[in-house]
Amino acid sequence: MQQNKIETYTYPRREDFLPTSRDEMKALGWDQADIILFSGDAYVDHPSFGAAVIGRVLQHAGYKVAIVPQPNWRDDLRDFKKLGKPRLYFGVSAGAMDSMVNHYTANRRLRHDDAYTPGGRHGMRPDYPTIVYSKILRELYPDVPVIAGGIEASLRRVSHYDYWQDRLRPPFLLDAPVDMIVYGMGERTMLELTRRIEAGEKIQDITDVPQTVFLTDKEPEPDAIELSSYEECLKDKRKQSLNFRHVEEESNKYHGRVIYQRALGKTVRINPMYPPMTTEEVDATFDLPYTRMPHPRYKGKTIPAYEMIRHSVCMHRGCFGGCAFCTISAHQGKFIASRSKESIVREVEQITHMPDFKGYISDLGGPSANMYAMGGRNRDICSKCMRPSCLHPKPCPNLNNDHAPLLDVYHAADSVPGVKKSFIGSGVRYDLAMADNPDDRVRQTNRRYIEELIRLHVSGRLKVAPEHTSDRVLDCMRKPSFELFRKFKRIFDRVNEEAGIKQQLIPYFISSHPACHEEDMAELSAITKGLNFQLEQVQDFTPTPMTVATEIYYTGIHPYTGEKVYTAKTQEQKLAQRRFFFWYKPEERQGIITELRKMRRPDLIQILYPGNGAATRGGAKTRGSGAPDGNGYATRGGAATRREGNQNRTKRKPKHK
Repeated sequence: MQQNKIETYTYPRREDFLPTSRDEMKALGWDQADIILFSGDAYVDHPSFGAAVIGRVLQHAGYKVAIVPQPNWRDDLRDFKKLGKPRLYFGVSAGAMDSMVNHYTANRRLRHDDAYTPGGRHGMRPDYPTIVYSKILRELYPDVPVIAGGIEASLRRVSHYDYWQDRLRPPFLLDAPVDMIVYGMGERTMLELTRRIEAGEKIQDITDVPQTVFLTDKEPEPDAIELSSYEECLKDKRKQSLNFRHVEEESNKYHGRVIYQRALGKTVRINPMYPPMTTEEVDATFDLPYTRMPHPRYKGKTIPAYEMIRHSVCMHRGCFGGCAFCTISAHQGKFIASRSKESIVREVEQITHMPDFKGYISDLGGPSANMYAMGGRNRDICSKCMRPSCLHPKPCPNLNNDHAPLLDVYHAADSVPGVKKSFIGSGVRYDLAMADNPDDRVRQTNRRYIEELIRLHVSGRLKVAPEHTSDRVLDCMRKPSFELFRKFKRIFDRVNEEAGIKQQLIPYFISSHPACHEEDMAELSAITKGLNFQLEQVQDFTPTPMTVATEIYYTGIHPYTGEKVYTAKTQEQKLAQRRFFFWYKPEERQGIITELRKMRRPDLIQILYPGNGAATRGGAKTRGSGAPDGNGYATRGGAATRREGNQNRTKRKPKHK
């Protein structure tokens, strides 16, 4: 079979890629490109890489598109000059990640690698590449329009807190000298802009295209939203908090309103998002002739991010989970846009012909693995809804969580000749699969989905994200109670036992998230120990632009309740929380015992380190004045039992029914 694959696979030629050099342009018979894209990432011609997607969409529409990946901004700027001037415009993107997340850890320490660079080499892009690249292009080609896109520009479109500079920054257009920002998934916007620029319109006169951000000298129209100005937000953090709520609510609508914000003597206009893409539109994007390979210029070098997804398939866009620390819905939207089963199967078939394919699809997933083809039963209700999450605080009664279409895709993919097995590597929302449904058929289907997932689609380790054990912290995170994870773990263990397999359940957890106190982390360590976990998939909360959690971190205020919320901020506070993940490491033992004694929690010492402290009442401590910020759990032998009266719980005022 492997021999047949090699015989049927045609290695892509250099001319099968978008050109990256003058010689490659000449080989295609071009004297000039219509559009030149600059990207902070290496050029991988794959639908998981944004620059490749935009390039292929514009190419399919008949435009000559070239790309300059990871240009050198330190030398004589030859990378910015080598392709000359484009006929229409330059496009600029920092890459698939915010550059500061890419460069720095949660403790603001410089990372030593870059997954989107050949060899994982660090230092191939500057901090804030969108700003750096656009300034160079503006100086070299002052008469050529520059359009910015990608995560970095998209999520910084209004005044935003920058964790790495520890300050509130103005809208990105005030820092990056670009003519326009395209936010979110940009295929439709970029195609419309290109056609209108091609038709002779000046970019300054194009003011009505959705998902665009630009400077304007016009006053806001009556039905628009005018946010508090950047200067007002600097003086009053509550105004910044309320600004965020407006932006999130408008981003979650089918038909949002225009948003304005004044800053530094200028006015920024943000046009609303397009409605969700149709299945036909999503298929059209994914069915373009990607080679699915890195450009030949990287021959012999490994690009870590590509290695992770080379045999994977993305089945949909969007996420309605609304997690407080996540930016997916801010960029891709809350509503799910799914591919057809036929389009997904075509990509699986393409993967089976790759010479290094061994029969295993590494991931059939998406932003959240099991939201494929889901949405509201009554879309009229959805079109009026501003609720940021369809799952929190409880699953929306209008949500159809039928997993039957997803199972159908799994079965179709597994039936493709050459596929031995398909795995689910994306995050699974077990709360979505376990949520109630009034239809008995759907309930049975969803139970079957969970069992098939565990039996057939786990490559030894299933990663899920309970994120925390404290109900108060989980409420702030917009995540379900930890009790639901316990139920899921029981199902996981039962299915493994019945199938005679030994697989691991790997939970993700976050420390230092808003509303999380050190004692919450201490209880997390005891609870997870009682479930026989030694945690490895953990991280400190990192504030990134345009998330609820970041706004709480910066302002100290919850945007939806107006209440103050505690957040660990200093490095000492963060490390004190993080250490509880690693209670099992000898070097952490004495420090943890010391802290637990300060908390007056000998019960937790006894659970974590039996024999190192007298437990109160046989290991359980009743909450009192010694633990005013606890989440109401008392631990006995590692198990958690719920107590009444969750003290100091952050109350949430439900905004939308």
